[in-house]
Amino acid sequence: MGKPIRFAKMQGAGNDYIYVNTIEFPLDSPEELAIKWSASHTGIGADGLVLIGISNIADFSMRIFNADGSEALMCGNASRCIGKYVYEKGLTTKKEVTLETLSGIKKLQLQIEDGKVSTVTVDMGEPAVKGKDVEVESGGKHYKGTIVSVGNPHYVIFTDDIMQVDLPKVGPGIEHHPLFPDRTNVEFVQVLNENEVRMRVWERGSGITQACGTGACATLVAGVINGKTARKAIVHMDGGPLTIEWPSDTSPVFMTGGAVTVFEGSIEA
Repeated sequence: MGKPIRFAKMQGAGNDYIYVNTIEFPLDSPEELAIKWSASHTGIGADGLVLIGISNIADFSMRIFNADGSEALMCGNASRCIGKYVYEKGLTTKKEVTLETLSGIKKLQLQIEDGKVSTVTVDMGEPAVKGKDVEVESGGKHYKGTIVSVGNPHYVIFTDDIMQVDLPKVGPGIEHHPLFPDRTNVEFVQVLNENEVRMRVWERGSGITQACGTGACATLVAGVINGKTARKAIVHMDGGPLTIEWPSDTSPVFMTGGAVTVFEGSIEA
């Protein structure tokens, strides 16, 4: 019998993770537990496991393990959920929280209504455009996309009809393409107007997910670079919308959206 671990399952725009406060419940093998607990039929079911911990350089730290056990550098949706978790659990009274991640310190601005966190704005840092009109092949088709890093790698492809994309077929091939030795996240984007786009995502290490916060940020950056969107736009994903803003080429990207606690419980490690 293992020790019982308290957890919260939370989601931001449908991007759902299992959250554990490791200050209270330290975990020895998060890679293995991410695989075990993320399983939908035999575990809790999630896109991965998020660990909330102490930090010497920020208010809290965050580590993210995908459903396949690989460790992610950053997740915007998870960051928002952590903001809600630490405030509503009484771990902080701050409305501006700093979070140490593998891609640097992120700043969270919490919007509070009736003692609850309604939305969170995350300073995602400055993006890095690695390439434009970069061609790759997957599933027998050739694609041109924009490579953007928002603390983790993204390949953004614009398409006229997003529903015609066979994401399970082409996603794995692009994720593991030789052009991306560390693999990449993949976004297919349909522009609705300069202030709204529709995006579907294949996440590195997790496959198809309902949403991706860093992917939404990479989508807007690619939209601006390619002259397809304004600097502030709503990114609609399967799990819901996020508002993304990139004020200038030398500024951080800001992401605003909600965070929801689905349920809480305990499970054996």
